[in-house]
Amino acid sequence: MALFPAVPSVDVVDETFLAVPPEVVAAAFAEPSSWARYWPDLILDVYLDRGARGLRWTVDGALVGTMEVWLEPVLDGTLLHYFLRADLRGEASPGRVRKEVRRRQLAAKEVSLGLKTTLEGGRAPGEPPALP
Repeated sequence: MALFPAVPSVDVVDETFLAVPPEVVAAAFAEPSSWARYWPDLILDVYLDRGARGLRWTVDGALVGTMEVWLEPVLDGTLLHYFLRADLRGEASPGRVRKEVRRRQLAAKEVSLGLKTTLEGGRAPGEPPALP
């Protein structure tokens, strides 16, 4: 028996501040159809729905593991925390792992910045968030 559990080969963490309430951000992840847009090669199954605090999924498809979106109320908005901890299917050479980690890091930021642009709706810097 191992003293420590195996560490996933793909471990991605991202944080982005969105100047909108957590409920607004949660709504962007509420429909399973949105998951296919954000993560088209992953099959997600919710194992914990925390409402305005986010979702946790098991991950299958191109990767196998877990993923979480944690929505933390901060000041007048939400800090969107993203965690992906999974393994590649098939041969996982160091080069393939590095490429996959970088690809998933960029994809995470694309999702969060896309939501920021959409949900903040042109809000000028320093202005309060638009309430739902």
